[in-house]
Amino acid sequence: MADPIETLETGSAFFLTPKGRMVLGEGVTYRASDSTLHWFDCLSSPSELYILPVDPQTGAATDSAQITPLSDSITVAAFRQNKPGSYIAAYYQGVCFLDEATGKFDVAYEIIPSTERSIRRFNDGGVDAAGRFWLAEIDLEATAFPIGKLPADYGVPKGRLWRYDPDGSLHLMLTEGIICGNGVKWSPDNRTMYLNDSVGMKITALDFDLSTGNLSNQRTLVDFQGTKGEPDGMVLDSDGNLWVAIYGTSSIKAFTPEGKLLRQIKLPAMYPTCPTWGGKNNDILYITTGKDRTDNPDPNDEGGHMYMAHIPNVRGESKYEFGG
Repeated sequence: MADPIETLETGSAFFLTPKGRMVLGEGVTYRASDSTLHWFDCLSSPSELYILPVDPQTGAATDSAQITPLSDSITVAAFRQNKPGSYIAAYYQGVCFLDEATGKFDVAYEIIPSTERSIRRFNDGGVDAAGRFWLAEIDLEATAFPIGKLPADYGVPKGRLWRYDPDGSLHLMLTEGIICGNGVKWSPDNRTMYLNDSVGMKITALDFDLSTGNLSNQRTLVDFQGTKGEPDGMVLDSDGNLWVAIYGTSSIKAFTPEGKLLRQIKLPAMYPTCPTWGGKNNDILYITTGKDRTDNPDPNDEGGHMYMAHIPNVRGESKYEFGG
């Protein structure tokens, strides 16, 4: 990949809680109606939901975060149409509905049986323009191998991609091939779906039929093999550029719809995980990060905070709400 055209610096970290930093922030989304950020610390014990009020103009926090403990790890959630205070979410084993006030969640569909909890788990996903919830798996056994060194005799990775529709029906969309399913997003014209595989070290593009939800013609858009870092969560802007958190590189990188590196944001945190657009004009990029959990953590690393960056001359695409 070519060198970035420009580098943008972030704003300062929000101070979230006297408890200290998050272990691994994930699944951030912005609600315009009350200008709040919602995300999860999926690896804290217990897992926690954060809700932080922010100023729609400046993006800065206007109060402390509400922090609610959860009974299982959740890494992605979306608001529900006409059901204020409720999310649809992917928990470890399937789809659930989560109450933001209490943290209580009701299982909508258990997809991964308890007997396979050591083999697979859900990780990331998104809602398409028709209000359908997509969720991608991690092949836990494949992630035990060093990145890029999955043995040939392992076979095809077991991670799958699912679609859960507003009518409660469940559809298996990709039956295998994913090591660590991450960002799931759509082009502004709804003709292309993008899917990250963090440990597979690639972003793929698929032809997408909005009317049916069908996928075809999967191909690699950006190949990260041989580079540092893993493509993690992502969002798109109104021009169709992909803004991707590159875990392990202190950066958010923006790629054109053709997969060309366009620009990057540098962070004082090595492990960015998930970005989302917010603010009155949808031009503030909020970014969750994780702590340095390596054997020899960098004492200067500022991971585990929420960051923001004002992006000039860019308008982000808002996330859709689940239709059920």
